[in-house]
Amino acid sequence: MMLQKRQADDDIAQAAWLYYVGNLSQQEVSKRLGISRFKVLRMLADAREQGLVRITVEHRTSRTLALADQLVDGFGLQEVQVAPTGAATDDDVMSRHAVAILASGYLARIAGADSQATVGLGWGRTLSAMADNLTGVRNTGLTFVSLMGSVTYASHTAPGDVCVRLAAQTGGRAILLPAPFVTDSAVACEGIMSQRLVREAMDVARKADHALMSVGECREGAILFDSDIFTADQIQQLVDAQVVGDCCGVFYKADGTVADIELNRCTPCVQPADMAKMDTVLLAGGVGKLASTLAVLRAGFVKKLLIDEGLAVALVQARKDLGG
Repeated sequence: MMLQKRQADDDIAQAAWLYYVGNLSQQEVSKRLGISRFKVLRMLADAREQGLVRITVEHRTSRTLALADQLVDGFGLQEVQVAPTGAATDDDVMSRHAVAILASGYLARIAGADSQATVGLGWGRTLSAMADNLTGVRNTGLTFVSLMGSVTYASHTAPGDVCVRLAAQTGGRAILLPAPFVTDSAVACEGIMSQRLVREAMDVARKADHALMSVGECREGAILFDSDIFTADQIQQLVDAQVVGDCCGVFYKADGTVADIELNRCTPCVQPADMAKMDTVLLAGGVGKLASTLAVLRAGFVKKLLIDEGLAVALVQARKDLGG
């Protein structure tokens, strides 16, 4: 049974290779493999569903290029890439996936440009999707390191998981921060940060050449609020301090300042001040991330932004509404 499945997968891969790489028509693939055209169509669909084929569109529209220029000027950024998803889309899943594709291309650029590079990683669904979409990258000089602690439950989006997957895909190595995402107190956090293995991982993370991060929302219905990561008291701290978002375990108010709350002293992570010399890249997808993305950009440590068109339009409008 196993041999039959393996043969079926091999046949699907061969059909996909002939069609997408060999540029044969479906009729030509049908003739080459001695199967019906209908079966070729089914095999090509199976190839996409199984992740054997990933399709990306590199073209930037004049509209998204103009939005990128406005965001570069408006927030003093070095580079902005805007995925052409349409300004009116409210499909957050599609928006995240579009940004993830941009990010996988950006990571491939890093891997191709540097013989050796250390890449710091945050956590979240967009970064996880970035790893899912990275193909054809081999660089044994890459090191992927966690910029923050991890959650206790197994998760495809956890920092450690993304680091390990990227290291396996590229032939590089992964360095994980052996610490929780959040501790019970500032004293406990200081104790964890003093541990040798944690110190060694943090030393690597603080000296990363690149940092790829996503932004999280702090509001009812957001992942952080619904994931049981925080105690009721910690959630109340966020509410009382009017925190709108987080990035790599640091919590921000709308004006971009780090909230002066106990929780911000309970998260083992690389701090914004540590990122001054890094190529800091923020991934943000979906208009629901407007407030949190605006806050993190105002914090001033982000150098590059990868974003979907709907959120880009919202950011440009928000700056106009605020008179800046």
